[in-house]
Amino acid sequence: HTLKSVLEYNPALPVVLMTAYSSVETAVEALRLGAYDYLVKPLDFEILRHTLRQAIEHSRLSVENRELRRQLSEAAARPGILGRSPAMLAMQETIATVAPTEATVLITGESGVGKELMAQALHSASPRRAQPLVMLNCAALPSELIEGELFGWRKGAFTGAVQNRAGLFRQADKGTLFLDEISEMTQANQVRLLRALQEKEIFRVGGDRVVNIDVRIIAASNRDLFRMASEGLFRRDLYFRLNILPLHIPPLRERKDNIPLLIAHFAAKRRRFDIAKKAKKSPPAVLEALNQHNWPGNVRELENVLDRIFTLDDGSEPFEDLLLRIITRH
Repeated sequence: HTLKSVLEYNPALPVVLMTAYSSVETAVEALRLGAYDYLVKPLDFEILRHTLRQAIEHSRLSVENRELRRQLSEAAARPGILGRSPAMLAMQETIATVAPTEATVLITGESGVGKELMAQALHSASPRRAQPLVMLNCAALPSELIEGELFGWRKGAFTGAVQNRAGLFRQADKGTLFLDEISEMTQANQVRLLRALQEKEIFRVGGDRVVNIDVRIIAASNRDLFRMASEGLFRRDLYFRLNILPLHIPPLRERKDNIPLLIAHFAAKRRRFDIAKKAKKSPPAVLEALNQHNWPGNVRELENVLDRIFTLDDGSEPFEDLLLRIITRH
């Protein structure tokens, strides 16, 4: 009863029980109820000191892990854009302004900078957060399939259409549709997309009935859409319809101060909290190696390097040494 009362008062407090009566059943019950450990009289004070040191360390690590999870959770709610550099702070302010609106957003930046993560964060911070976020990489499908994926089709509309399909616009109704690599969309599909944005209605392939839609569009491209529009390679009217709220993500080489935070973020995602805590205090030699690399693949490249390190990390050498060794060979 005492143990239960203590833990109800403070669940994070490590409790060590002492009793004159030893039984397996009592010990198991005490641990099941939340005791950190169980000691039997007469006490061995060396064991007691060791147990108390372990309990204190356990409590300290639990507090640190909770704090780290809280920080990473808050960071994820702020688009996953980590860092305190002027560029990152300005971006966070822009996101805080843009996310609550209904306006279309165009995210630009090099490949691998995190445009998909940005779209996820914008959706999560928007009034549509409880509704679906549906994603399509326009470069991943043949152009002739894009129309059906976006707008759906009616059974029998073409060979192989054996049943009706709702399409991504219908799946994203009341939510958000993220169109990545939109520069790869053909002119014909750009016309259909423009009509959907202007009229807020679509036709399924092979259908003759108008379907009203309520979808927020977030588009992304690693190419210069303004130049493409000027050269006739992308529809100017669609470009201006998409570019209502532009948001540019700088490459990692321009925000290298973010790298330790990103390492901590990716380590925590993989539940490597021991590494996540160390990452923000990396030795100078490791920081120098991270800063020397130009990171042409941006955040995606950094995550891939870390995945390689986590795979190789068998505990035989300090994580910092393994990180330095992989980075210097990368």
